[in-house]
Amino acid sequence: MNIERLSQNDVTNDEVLSLAAKRIEAGDLVAFPTETVYGIACKASEDVIKKLDQIKGRTSDKHYTLHIGDTSKLKGFLNLTSLRASKLAKEALPGPLTLVFDLTKPTQDYVKGWLGENAYGILCKDNTLGIRCPDHRVAQVLLAKTTCPVVAPSANKTGQKPAVDANQVCYALEDDIDLVLDGGPCVLKQSSTVVKIGRTGRVGVLREGFISEKAINDMARIQILFVCTGNTCRSPMAEGIARQILAEHLSGKEIDDSPDLGYKILSAGIIGMDGMPASDAAVVACSDRNIDIVSHQSQSLTTSVIEESDFIFTMTRFHRDTVLALFPDASQRCAVLDAEGDIVDPVGQPVAVYRACASQIENAIKRRLSELAI
Repeated sequence: MNIERLSQNDVTNDEVLSLAAKRIEAGDLVAFPTETVYGIACKASEDVIKKLDQIKGRTSDKHYTLHIGDTSKLKGFLNLTSLRASKLAKEALPGPLTLVFDLTKPTQDYVKGWLGENAYGILCKDNTLGIRCPDHRVAQVLLAKTTCPVVAPSANKTGQKPAVDANQVCYALEDDIDLVLDGGPCVLKQSSTVVKIGRTGRVGVLREGFISEKAINDMARIQILFVCTGNTCRSPMAEGIARQILAEHLSGKEIDDSPDLGYKILSAGIIGMDGMPASDAAVVACSDRNIDIVSHQSQSLTTSVIEESDFIFTMTRFHRDTVLALFPDASQRCAVLDAEGDIVDPVGQPVAVYRACASQIENAIKRRLSELAI
């Protein structure tokens, strides 16, 4: 075998990896380690991809995944995707995860500008794009130093097991590739989990790998918290109204009956009162909207529920100040629900006041959810 192979000592040198990156840019095929399996780094150009197809034994209709060495490259792209996609990427990348996006028109335009028309045509044949950011230093440095878009399928022939060390790469591919970067055995020795992100933000596991489907759903779940004083009037109404609006927007199903929708809505109060039902007038105001909060039980606001929540909406400025006194780091994700003013406590008032309060809450939630682009 005549494959050029660099040792583990060699690949700790960034200058060596810079030279390897230049070889990728020139059209060479370079095998390199990731935390999952070894991959073949290849320039996303028609002639090099054709060579890769022949070596892998793949047909030209197969899709390849864009590999990046730095998640900061995703920031602009993720800003155009759903909240769940953005959260999953931030939670799991870099790591053993491949995200496949159904590209909307804005994301198509962004990717064409990001990768160029030629690479877009190769990577996004049906307006989908797979993205992977490995959690391995050699992979990250190599990919970060490569100035062209890179694909990196597993280092094996189609139908064979992926190589998990450099010896397996050399045995499987013999003289078919130009360079092997020996980074030692892969830590996980298991392929990445592949997740599809639909145009509406729906998350679905296409292939379960190292990360389980349950873990994917947990990482991608968006938690929205509403806060008032006693958690018996305003915030329970907000919780029920938000759940209805989200469910109708996402699929017409009940959020609680469809955990795959990926949102958790809850509420809490700042005065430490647990187990109390929603007030009768709040129940009536919600019932007007076909929302049932009869089974609601109040819960106290805790630092743990604040920390776990992605978005926190309070009924008043005082409530926001209380949240931030408990957990100052929540300042960027905590806001007064109605930007135009406090939602006043209707406690002790006639049902008509609760109905007006519910209307204010509903309008404010619709504006907030619109801002979040759910």
